[in-house]
Amino acid sequence: MFLAELQPEEKTAFLELAVLIASIDGNLSIFETTILNKYQKELELEDYKPTGKALGDILNTFKSERSKNIVLTELFQLIYSDGVFHDHEGEFVRMIKGHFGFDSDEFGSFKDWIEKIRELSLTKEKR
Repeated sequence: MFLAELQPEEKTAFLELAVLIASIDGNLSIFETTILNKYQKELELEDYKPTGKALGDILNTFKSERSKNIVLTELFQLIYSDGVFHDHEGEFVRMIKGHFGFDSDEFGSFKDWIEKIRELSLTKEKR
């Protein structure tokens, strides 16, 4: 949705982060694979292969509040793509939240917003 606004180095860092979170539960679902492919197209990085950068290095790439908001918003879409919020994903999101300096209220509103978008998407698909 907003990934095109990221800087070039942020785009590759985002893909690294997305692959990390999609595979954190040890199972890359078809839903997560679909979202990852969508991200690559949106970022115009269809041929990009993750390099396995360290989480801290990836997160340090995002400097602006706008970039951090985009990252968190898009990651929630990925996390909820399979309909399950795993404990490992929750821990991962808490680490990102802490690193980015989000407060609990701000974090909760992101999560609520993404859940509403997901509900709207599911309603639209059923029609």
